[in-house]
Amino acid sequence: MNQSQKLEILAGDLRAGRNHNSKQFVQRPNRQPTTMSEVPGSWKPSANNLSKAEAVLQATKASGNLYRNGLGMIASENIVSPMVQKVVCSDLHGRYAEGLPGRRYYQGCDDFDTIESLGIDLAKKVFNANFANIQSTSGTVSNIAALKALAKPGDKITAVSTADGGHISHARMGAVGLRDLDLSTYPWDIDRMEPDVDGACSLIREINPKVCLIGQSVFLFPTPLEEIAAAAHEVGATVMYDGAHVLGLIAGGQFQDPLREGADIMTGSSHKTFPGPQGGFLLSSSDDEKMHKKLNNAIFPGVCSSYHLHHVAGKVVALAEFEEYGEEYARDVVTNAKSFGESLAAEGFDVLAEGRNYTASHQVLTRHGDIDSGAGAKAAKLLEDSGIITNMNMLPGDTKALSPSGLRLGVQELTRVGMGKNEMAEVARLFARVLIHGEDPSKVKDDVTELKSNFHIIRYCFNEDEQSGYIL
Repeated sequence: MNQSQKLEILAGDLRAGRNHNSKQFVQRPNRQPTTMSEVPGSWKPSANNLSKAEAVLQATKASGNLYRNGLGMIASENIVSPMVQKVVCSDLHGRYAEGLPGRRYYQGCDDFDTIESLGIDLAKKVFNANFANIQSTSGTVSNIAALKALAKPGDKITAVSTADGGHISHARMGAVGLRDLDLSTYPWDIDRMEPDVDGACSLIREINPKVCLIGQSVFLFPTPLEEIAAAAHEVGATVMYDGAHVLGLIAGGQFQDPLREGADIMTGSSHKTFPGPQGGFLLSSSDDEKMHKKLNNAIFPGVCSSYHLHHVAGKVVALAEFEEYGEEYARDVVTNAKSFGESLAAEGFDVLAEGRNYTASHQVLTRHGDIDSGAGAKAAKLLEDSGIITNMNMLPGDTKALSPSGLRLGVQELTRVGMGKNEMAEVARLFARVLIHGEDPSKVKDDVTELKSNFHIIRYCFNEDEQSGYIL
């Protein structure tokens, strides 16, 4: 007797008022079984709705294969370790733990208290901070919380403009506008790809802002923070450093040390050069307990209720892995980025900041045509057709976000799967074949796949079994 026949007999027995536990089954009149527990196998979905879910699964698998076989070079992305993947896919996914460890609004949080307490201690150690909140669901949410804690609507703020590489959360269209802050942007040094120090300090002294926000989305070099922070503190402003892109490089001692260079607050993402799950950090050099309370309250109840416990747990695992391997990872990322910039220039590309050896971070910027020409968008599409995933980006002078002249390229994911200087040179040659020599992208894609086939194992993490970083 097959399983289908057994289920049919069982369903008949249930309809007749019998069950297989030898207890009397009482059938309610005029009621059809509706749940899986009442009639196994009878709770069948419609083909239409099931197909929608299956389409999602298929697209998810296709996306995974795209990155498994291709080169992920978007500067704001990374992949997580097998242990982080395991925690993120755990029962913590649907749970709540509003409040702080030991002070919750829900029961059942003792185990998560252990997790979050460990994470707070690790974050303080890894980032050398006096205060750490690890609940934020993104770098932008961290920024919103920090601005909520530091400024009132109508207060003045200074930041890098989006045209010069500032993040959208630093603009009127983002968190700054959400808090209704009065924004002024720093003058920009195009050659050095950083705020003009003298101009920024003069601006700060002139307008007396409540908050001086430092940091960018296009972030090639450390900010001249000490000089700017001194001017900010001179007028009583709080210095907020958005380290979203370079947080892993900061923690690994390979970029700059904002909390020792004058920043009072540091925000950041947990999924860029810091290679954890998507989420954010809120950190501070302050030893003022009142400030700590204000920052914690800005996260909860300020901008988060449920704060995605599975991602918080993943951050904690990533923090432990980073404490073990982070310095080496950060060093290798910067080394690879410098090598990639040099290799692109050698292939004939217009790589920005030649006078400063192209980069001191994980990012490299290339210009592919005239200002606002859309050449960056065209280059990104050709590269995608070749299995190389990048993003178009505004460069200094561009004014149109959807038709910029440049690309922003990151090497943090390629480094994470073991690529080094030799591979950076090979990747630069692949870029040139598509964008300079005009080869058929489909032919180049075959070579991209061949190159990537040797680099699937995720490194700089607890991975003794040498598992792939790409979920199948």
